[in-house]
Parts: sequence; C-alpha cells; structure tokens
Amino acid sequence: MPIAQSLVLDNEKEKLVKTSEKKSGVSEVKKMMALKSHSEAEKRRRERINAHLITLRGLVPSNEKMDKAMLLAEVISQVKQLQTNAAQASEGLNIPLEFDEVKVEKLEGYAGNGSSSFRASLCCDYRPDLFSELRRALDDLPVHLVKAETSTLGGRTKNVFVFTSSGEGKNENAEARELISSVRRALSNIVDKSSASAKHTQELYFPRKRQRVSYFDSSSSSS
Repeated sequence: MPIAQSLVLDNEKEKLVKTSEKKSGVSEVKKMMALKSHSEAEKRRRERINAHLITLRGLVPSNEKMDKAMLLAEVISQVKQLQTNAAQASEGLNIPLEFDEVKVEKLEGYAGNGSSSFRASLCCDYRPDLFSELRRALDDLPVHLVKAETSTLGGRTKNVFVFTSSGEGKNENAEARELISSVRRALSNIVDKSSASAKHTQELYFPRKRQRVSYFDSSSSSS
C-alpha cells in the first residue's frame, strides 16, 4: 500500500522535502502527549498552591474575604510581628550565642558608698576548667563580685557577672575606662584559650565556628 507523501520545509537545507503522512502523524501524537503531560503537571501545581492558600486562610484570624495578594501580605505582617514578640520575650535571657563574645559595660547609677556598677559577659565553648579560670581572673582584678549567672546549651556557655568598683579617684570616667579595659582583656584571654582548646575538635567533627569578639564600652560616651 503506497504511503501518501507531502512537502515540508527543511530549515537546515532551506528547501522543500518530501515526508510521509505516517511520520507526520507520529510527530503530532508526540506533541499532543507532551502538551497533555505539561497540562496535567500544571494542574497539579495549581492544586498544591490552592491547598497551601486554604491552609494560610485558616491560620490568619480575619473575617474579611481576601484575595491572594492581601492574604500573603497579612501573613508576612503576622510573621514579622511574631519575630518581634519572640525577640522581646527572649530579651534579658542568659542564652549562649553561637559565636564567641566578650562584653563589658558600666551600669547607670551607683551601687552605693560611691561605688560604680559594671556588667561583664562572655560566651564561648564550655570546658571543665573554665569556671576556675574565671574565678581566678576576677580575684586578680580590683572588683567586688555582686552577682553571677551561668547557662550552657549545646556545648556553649554564657557567663554574666555584675561587679562593683570603688570610684575614689578624681577622674571617675578615666578609672571606669581603665577597669573596663582590664576586665575585657582578662575575659578575652579566657575566651581565646577556650577557642584554641576546642579548635582541633571543631575542625575534625564540626564546621568551623565563626569567632567574633564584641566590645561595648558605655563609659566612653559619657566622658
């Protein structure tokens, strides 16, 4: 049985060539199958999006009928509010940070008897001899420890100290700056030692931690 033929344009040869209707029919079938597959995939994608939107509508406490844009805007607003609430709720909590930090600041007001109050904190990897080193460092400094708080989480520890120092000198701000610098150096040496002792373990078993030492000196702004 003869196969009907037709002329089609060959783009590469830029001329008309003969082709069979049978081959052309196979190509059309493949195109139809590809279009059908794409259409079904697109339908499934729209169904998933609509299902997620329905879930979001149930989570957003609103009586108003919102379109997709309004719904997404409301969700973004509520997520931002939740982030703000979480930050406010955790403010003041003694939670260890993921990076090393040393912070020393002078507190407002006096502790009594002409003494100034200070707060110091350090965050680093925990090690068994850390607390004894902190105790020795504070004993070597001209300070009186008033309060100490310690917390640990996932191998990290944060220690916060409140201490006082007599301000009997003529230049109180200069003395405060000098004391803050001394405390900061002592605590930074401990943090550096802790980081060095844990460096080998971190390189072998964990991603290398980013070290950041943060300084805060509130007395410099009052001088």
